[in-house]
Amino acid sequence: MKAATSPEVEEPAQELTMPFPCKVNQARILTKPATLVLLVAVLLVSSSPVVGQQTYVTRYDTFVGYTFLDSPHVSLFENGAHFQFGVRPKTWYSLGLDYSLSAGDLTLTPNLLLTSLQQQLSQLLPPGYSLSVTSHSRTQTFAGGPQLSYRHYSKVTLFVRPSIGAIYERATPHPSGEIATLIVEQLAPSGYKTDWTAFYGFGGGADLLFSKHVALRVQADLVYDHLFSDLLKDGRLTTRFSIGPCFNFGKNIAK
Repeated sequence: MKAATSPEVEEPAQELTMPFPCKVNQARILTKPATLVLLVAVLLVSSSPVVGQQTYVTRYDTFVGYTFLDSPHVSLFENGAHFQFGVRPKTWYSLGLDYSLSAGDLTLTPNLLLTSLQQQLSQLLPPGYSLSVTSHSRTQTFAGGPQLSYRHYSKVTLFVRPSIGAIYERATPHPSGEIATLIVEQLAPSGYKTDWTAFYGFGGGADLLFSKHVALRVQADLVYDHLFSDLLKDGRLTTRFSIGPCFNFGKNIAK
């Protein structure tokens, strides 16, 4: 919570609280994918020649790895884990289940709220008072569906997919000061808020094959959702980036 003694001393909350988290997130978005792309390039160069159709494709695969979710509109950056399981009816497509769990912090300011709530707050807040509330979010995503694969290279599998599912988020605000505490008690009487909603978008990535049964998967998804629509006026775009080992097992279906 930040309180200004006079309008001249402190600028409005929208100018003070929002730019800094966004800049941090943008730096993370630029740095982490760049590092991963460099890793992919090194692995490709150091591996054996990749030209040649894949002749061994297993029926099943599973993935577990690190993931981050970034929602810049609400300055939310979350770290977590990502799990996938897939079945391949054919070499060129698979059907799978997808789950991720992540957590992080954001700063809520009045400009993110519904217009009606902003108007109510403007009547309640003292002149010159700058409201911002830190909140901890815990997010789970659930998805399932098809994925299309391109197996022209013996050591690399490329894939794309629709990204459609449900997202569940629990937000726990941590107000500082009497005024912020009173407002949070009105908006979240239980001390936290939860919400379910659908998301939709697309994703893709690559499996770098070390053997018939072990690979490194690098992937990303871009989706849209509108969580907490009873409080927040806008939906948001979320980027999910994941990396980790992928294990292939079952009979060879490429024969």
